[in-house]
Amino acid sequence: MENKKILITGASSGIGWSTSKLLSKKGYVLIICGRNKKKLDQLSKELDCKHHILIFDVKNNDDVSKAISSLPKEYKKIDVLINNAGNAHGLDYAHESNILDWEEMIDSNVKGVLYVTKQIIGDMVKRKSGHIINVGSIAGIESYPKGNVYCASKAAVIKFTEGLRLDLNPFGIKVSSIHPGLVKTNFSKVRFKGNEEIADRVYEGYKPLSPEDVADCIYYMINTPKHVNIADCTILPTDQAGAYILNKSN
Repeated sequence: MENKKILITGASSGIGWSTSKLLSKKGYVLIICGRNKKKLDQLSKELDCKHHILIFDVKNNDDVSKAISSLPKEYKKIDVLINNAGNAHGLDYAHESNILDWEEMIDSNVKGVLYVTKQIIGDMVKRKSGHIINVGSIAGIESYPKGNVYCASKAAVIKFTEGLRLDLNPFGIKVSSIHPGLVKTNFSKVRFKGNEEIADRVYEGYKPLSPEDVADCIYYMINTPKHVNIADCTILPTDQAGAYILNKSN
Protein backbone atom coordinates (compact mmCIF):
# COMPACT_ATOMS: atom_id res chain seq x y z
CA MET A 1 0.00 0.00 0.00
CA GLU A 2 1.16 3.51 -0.76
CA ASN A 3 2.39 5.13 2.45
CA LYS A 4 0.48 8.37 2.16
CA LYS A 5 1.35 11.09 4.64
CA ILE A 6 -1.74 12.35 6.44
CA LEU A 7 -1.93 15.42 8.69
CA ILE A 8 -4.77 15.36 11.25
CA THR A 9 -5.69 18.37 13.38
CA GLY A 10 -7.51 17.89 16.67
CA ALA A 11 -5.93 14.44 17.03
CA SER A 12 -5.77 14.52 20.83
CA SER A 13 -9.38 13.41 21.35
CA GLY A 14 -12.65 12.24 19.81
CA ILE A 15 -12.87 11.82 16.05
CA GLY A 16 -9.26 12.90 15.51
CA TRP A 17 -8.00 10.32 18.00
CA SER A 18 -10.04 7.47 16.51
CA THR A 19 -9.13 8.43 12.95
CA SER A 20 -5.45 8.48 13.86
CA LYS A 21 -5.66 5.01 15.39
CA LEU A 22 -7.53 3.54 12.41
CA LEU A 23 -5.17 5.06 9.84
CA SER A 24 -2.21 3.88 11.89
CA LYS A 25 -3.45 0.29 11.64
CA LYS A 26 -3.75 0.73 7.88
CA GLY A 27 -0.08 1.68 7.57
CA TYR A 28 -0.24 5.38 6.75
CA VAL A 29 2.40 7.89 7.86
CA LEU A 30 0.74 10.34 10.24
CA ILE A 31 1.29 13.85 11.50
CA ILE A 32 -0.86 14.17 14.61
CA CYS A 33 -1.61 17.72 15.69
CA GLY A 34 -3.15 19.39 18.70
CA ARG A 35 -2.59 21.69 21.67
CA ASN A 36 -2.29 19.06 24.39
CA LYS A 37 1.18 17.53 24.32
CA LYS A 38 0.39 15.06 27.10
CA LYS A 39 -2.57 13.60 25.19
CA LEU A 40 -0.66 13.48 21.91
CA ASP A 41 2.21 11.69 23.65
CA GLN A 42 -0.33 9.17 24.94
CA LEU A 43 -1.79 8.72 21.44
CA SER A 44 1.71 8.31 20.05
CA LYS A 45 2.23 5.25 22.26
CA GLU A 46 -0.89 3.65 20.77
CA LEU A 47 0.05 4.14 17.12
CA ASP A 48 1.56 1.33 15.08
CA CYS A 49 2.86 3.50 12.25
CA LYS A 50 5.58 5.99 11.51
CA HIS A 51 4.36 9.34 12.82
CA HIS A 52 5.31 12.83 13.94
CA ILE A 53 3.75 15.07 16.61
CA LEU A 54 3.05 18.76 16.04
CA ILE A 55 1.92 20.97 18.93
CA PHE A 56 0.05 24.11 17.89
CA ASP A 57 -3.23 25.98 18.27
CA VAL A 58 -5.17 26.23 15.00
CA LYS A 59 -6.55 29.61 16.15
CA ASN A 60 -3.10 31.19 15.96
CA ASN A 61 -1.87 31.68 12.41
CA ASP A 62 1.75 32.24 13.51
CA ASP A 63 1.65 28.99 15.51
CA VAL A 64 0.25 27.12 12.53
CA SER A 65 2.84 28.53 10.14
CA LYS A 66 5.82 27.85 12.43
CA ALA A 67 4.68 24.33 13.31
CA ILE A 68 4.06 23.18 9.73
CA SER A 69 7.26 24.85 8.52
CA SER A 70 9.15 22.90 11.20
CA LEU A 71 8.19 19.51 9.76
CA PRO A 72 11.21 17.32 8.97
CA LYS A 73 11.87 16.91 5.25
CA GLU A 74 10.51 13.36 5.24
CA TYR A 75 7.10 14.63 6.44
CA LYS A 76 6.74 17.76 4.32
CA LYS A 77 4.95 16.12 1.37
CA ILE A 78 1.43 15.91 2.82
CA ASP A 79 -0.92 13.79 0.72
CA VAL A 80 -4.06 14.16 2.83
CA LEU A 81 -5.10 16.98 5.17
CA ILE A 82 -7.88 16.23 7.66
CA ASN A 83 -9.15 19.46 9.19
CA ASN A 84 -10.80 18.05 12.29
CA ALA A 85 -10.00 20.55 15.06
CA GLY A 86 -12.93 22.59 16.33
CA ASN A 87 -15.41 22.89 19.15
CA ALA A 88 -18.76 24.16 20.37
CA HIS A 89 -18.90 26.61 23.28
CA GLY A 90 -22.18 27.20 25.03
CA LEU A 91 -25.74 26.43 24.02
CA ASP A 92 -27.69 29.65 24.53
CA TYR A 93 -30.18 31.86 22.75
CA ALA A 94 -28.35 34.49 20.71
CA HIS A 95 -29.41 37.37 22.98
CA GLU A 96 -28.15 35.46 26.05
CA SER A 97 -24.88 34.19 24.54
CA ASN A 98 -21.38 35.06 25.66
CA ILE A 99 -19.50 36.93 22.93
CA LEU A 100 -16.30 35.14 23.98
CA ASP A 101 -17.95 31.81 23.13
CA TRP A 102 -18.84 33.17 19.71
CA GLU A 103 -15.27 34.31 19.09
CA GLU A 104 -13.86 30.97 20.23
CA MET A 105 -16.04 29.07 17.76
CA ILE A 106 -15.27 31.38 14.84
CA ASP A 107 -11.55 31.28 15.62
CA SER A 108 -11.32 27.50 15.93
CA ASN A 109 -14.01 26.24 13.55
CA VAL A 110 -13.51 28.74 10.74
CA LYS A 111 -10.18 30.53 11.02
CA GLY A 112 -8.43 27.36 12.17
CA VAL A 113 -9.51 25.52 9.01
CA LEU A 114 -8.39 28.46 6.87
CA TYR A 115 -4.99 28.83 8.53
CA VAL A 116 -4.04 25.15 8.29
CA THR A 117 -5.37 24.72 4.76
CA LYS A 118 -3.46 27.76 3.50
CA GLN A 119 -0.20 26.26 4.77
CA ILE A 120 -0.79 22.98 2.95
CA ILE A 121 -2.44 23.72 -0.40
CA GLY A 122 0.49 25.50 -2.06
CA ASP A 123 2.55 22.33 -2.21
CA MET A 124 -0.44 20.27 -3.31
CA VAL A 125 -1.01 22.67 -6.20
CA LYS A 126 2.66 22.40 -7.23
CA ARG A 127 2.45 18.60 -7.20
CA LYS A 128 -1.03 18.55 -8.74
CA SER A 129 -2.16 15.99 -6.21
CA GLY A 130 -3.62 15.82 -2.74
CA HIS A 131 -6.81 15.43 -0.76
CA ILE A 132 -8.40 17.78 1.78
CA ILE A 133 -11.12 16.49 4.11
CA ASN A 134 -12.93 19.02 6.28
CA VAL A 135 -14.86 17.69 9.26
CA GLY A 136 -18.06 19.70 9.51
CA SER A 137 -21.36 18.91 11.21
CA ILE A 138 -25.04 18.34 10.50
CA ALA A 139 -25.32 21.75 12.20
CA GLY A 140 -23.78 23.33 9.11
CA ILE A 141 -26.58 21.92 6.96
CA GLU A 142 -29.51 22.50 9.31
CA SER A 143 -29.60 25.02 12.15
CA TYR A 144 -31.13 24.24 15.52
CA PRO A 145 -32.35 26.38 18.45
CA LYS A 146 -29.52 27.94 20.49
CA GLY A 147 -27.02 26.75 17.87
CA ASN A 148 -26.68 30.20 16.21
CA VAL A 149 -22.93 30.82 15.86
CA TYR A 150 -21.89 27.17 16.06
CA CYS A 151 -24.22 26.38 13.15
CA ALA A 152 -22.95 29.44 11.28
CA SER A 153 -19.33 28.36 11.77
CA LYS A 154 -20.00 24.90 10.38
CA ALA A 155 -21.97 26.35 7.45
CA ALA A 156 -18.90 28.46 6.70
CA VAL A 157 -16.82 25.28 6.53
CA ILE A 158 -19.23 23.87 3.94
CA LYS A 159 -18.98 26.97 1.75
CA PHE A 160 -15.19 27.10 2.10
CA THR A 161 -15.02 23.43 1.11
CA GLU A 162 -17.14 24.10 -1.97
CA GLY A 163 -14.94 27.04 -2.94
CA LEU A 164 -11.78 24.99 -2.46
CA ARG A 165 -13.18 22.24 -4.65
CA LEU A 166 -13.79 24.74 -7.44
CA ASP A 167 -10.42 26.47 -7.11
CA LEU A 168 -8.36 23.28 -6.83
CA ASN A 169 -10.21 21.27 -9.48
CA PRO A 170 -7.74 22.20 -12.27
CA PHE A 171 -4.93 20.66 -10.21
CA GLY A 172 -6.51 17.26 -9.63
CA ILE A 173 -6.87 17.83 -5.87
CA LYS A 174 -9.76 16.12 -4.11
CA VAL A 175 -11.75 18.22 -1.64
CA SER A 176 -14.29 16.54 0.64
CA SER A 177 -16.36 17.25 3.71
CA ILE A 178 -18.00 14.98 6.25
CA HIS A 179 -20.94 16.08 8.39
CA PRO A 180 -21.51 13.95 11.49
CA GLY A 181 -24.64 14.08 13.60
CA LEU A 182 -24.52 13.26 17.30
CA VAL A 183 -21.22 11.58 18.16
CA LYS A 184 -20.40 10.54 21.72
CA THR A 185 -17.10 12.29 22.47
CA ASN A 186 -15.97 14.98 24.92
CA PHE A 187 -17.71 17.49 22.60
CA SER A 188 -20.66 18.10 24.93
CA LYS A 189 -18.41 18.30 27.98
CA VAL A 190 -16.53 21.16 26.31
CA ARG A 191 -19.75 22.83 25.15
CA PHE A 192 -21.15 22.78 28.69
CA LYS A 193 -17.90 24.01 30.31
CA GLY A 194 -17.05 20.71 31.97
CA ASN A 195 -20.51 20.03 33.41
CA GLU A 196 -20.54 16.25 32.98
CA GLU A 197 -24.11 15.81 34.23
CA ILE A 198 -25.56 18.04 31.52
CA ALA A 199 -23.15 16.66 28.91
CA ASP A 200 -24.15 13.06 29.63
CA ARG A 201 -27.85 13.88 29.17
CA VAL A 202 -27.19 14.70 25.52
CA TYR A 203 -26.57 11.01 24.81
CA GLU A 204 -29.37 9.46 26.89
CA GLY A 205 -32.24 7.47 25.37
CA TYR A 206 -30.72 6.59 21.99
CA LYS A 207 -27.54 5.17 20.46
CA PRO A 208 -25.24 7.94 19.19
CA LEU A 209 -22.44 7.53 16.70
CA SER A 210 -19.02 6.60 18.01
CA PRO A 211 -15.85 8.39 16.87
CA GLU A 212 -14.88 5.11 15.23
CA ASP A 213 -17.99 5.27 13.03
CA VAL A 214 -16.85 8.61 11.65
CA ALA A 215 -13.26 7.39 11.31
CA ASP A 216 -14.49 4.49 9.16
CA CYS A 217 -16.15 6.96 6.77
CA ILE A 218 -13.03 9.12 6.58
CA TYR A 219 -10.96 6.04 5.79
CA TYR A 220 -13.36 5.16 2.97
CA MET A 221 -13.13 8.71 1.57
CA ILE A 222 -9.34 8.50 1.52
CA ASN A 223 -9.40 5.16 -0.26
CA THR A 224 -11.70 5.80 -3.20
CA PRO A 225 -10.11 5.35 -6.65
CA LYS A 226 -8.26 8.34 -8.08
CA HIS A 227 -11.21 9.28 -10.29
CA VAL A 228 -13.71 9.22 -7.38
CA ASN A 229 -14.15 12.04 -4.85
CA ILE A 230 -16.71 11.79 -2.05
CA ALA A 231 -17.56 15.48 -2.10
CA ASP A 232 -19.96 15.41 0.85
CA CYS A 233 -20.86 12.73 3.36
CA THR A 234 -23.50 13.13 6.07
CA ILE A 235 -23.44 10.46 8.76
CA LEU A 236 -26.16 10.26 11.42
CA PRO A 237 -27.18 7.80 14.12
CA THR A 238 -30.19 5.81 12.95
CA ASP A 239 -32.17 7.48 15.75
CA GLN A 240 -31.40 10.96 14.38
CA ALA A 241 -33.35 12.32 11.41
CA GLY A 242 -31.97 15.87 11.39
CA ALA A 243 -30.10 18.43 13.43
CA TYR A 244 -32.67 18.29 16.23
CA ILE A 245 -35.07 15.51 15.27
CA LEU A 246 -34.17 12.61 17.55
CA ASN A 247 -35.97 9.38 18.49
CA LYS A 248 -35.31 8.85 22.18
CA SER A 249 -37.72 5.95 22.55
CA ASN A 250 -34.98 3.36 23.04
